[in-house]
Amino acid sequence: MKKKVLVTRRIPKAGVEILEQRYDVLVNDGETPLKKKALIKRASDCDGLLTLLTDRIDAEVIDSLPGLRGIANYAVGFDNIDITAATRRGIAVSNTPGVLTDATADLAMALVFAAGRRIAEADAFTRSGRWKGWGPTQFLGADIYGATIGIVGMGNIGRAVARRAHGLGMKIVYQNEERVKEIERELKAKYLPLDELLSSADFVTLHVPLTDETEHLIGERELKKMKKTAHLINTSRGKVVEEAALVSALKKGEIAGAGLDVFENEPEINRGLLKLKNAVILPHIGSATRTARTKMATMAAENLTAMLEGGKIPNLVNPEYKKNIKQ
Repeated sequence: MKKKVLVTRRIPKAGVEILEQRYDVLVNDGETPLKKKALIKRASDCDGLLTLLTDRIDAEVIDSLPGLRGIANYAVGFDNIDITAATRRGIAVSNTPGVLTDATADLAMALVFAAGRRIAEADAFTRSGRWKGWGPTQFLGADIYGATIGIVGMGNIGRAVARRAHGLGMKIVYQNEERVKEIERELKAKYLPLDELLSSADFVTLHVPLTDETEHLIGERELKKMKKTAHLINTSRGKVVEEAALVSALKKGEIAGAGLDVFENEPEINRGLLKLKNAVILPHIGSATRTARTKMATMAAENLTAMLEGGKIPNLVNPEYKKNIKQ
């Protein structure tokens, strides 16, 4: 009998076609994530799961699927999966690193421009019919060239953002768990502790994974450290920012604006954010280019195939799982 695989949401065809060459593949064609009970029911006799960041694969889900051998996450992050529970069960987990670096870095810089130059606000104003002609004080925004960008998290995406910012003539300061001498030499970037970065940057852009340490990394105290003319950009994880504190800071003018692609409780968005003209909000499209999303699909499919065929798993995130495989 063929092994069975559940793909929890529709993904680019190239990934599904790889799986269909070997396995019986069930794809959830719905536009929303499967609820827990439905996911467990559909995957009850599956050997593998290809999951999305919107799927909560917790210990209850994992323990309810006795035949499960592998989970391939269609994302660079994997905070949606209980890695401890999967490892305990001897289940491999993988992600899709690298392929979305450039797409996400491009979007982060797009948000720098959109928030700093008030693009969305000016677009809405023009479409409304209220524009009566050019004026010297209309929609005055922030300078990009020569501004200081503060990059929080200098991983692959943070470095890609730094290189783009350098090309725009921006000064680069950054905060990271470890100093990145390569970037300091190449781009004249300056390492700063977080508080100093917040107080000196014109644009603060977040590129950290979601962990216990980074949840609400940016809250009321941190926002008060920022310049009143500064903008906060977040394309990492919504929970890195305390959303209620951000809404308050934007309302009070404690910072000038924000550009957000992720939200604390997405797809729910704080109602206060929806009403703010100085917040540019996008529906989590950081990796949304045809090239990036297709490569993510093929990479996830290849990861899952390696799990189910006993090959070397290219993007394994829990190598300890092998110790708990039942022979």
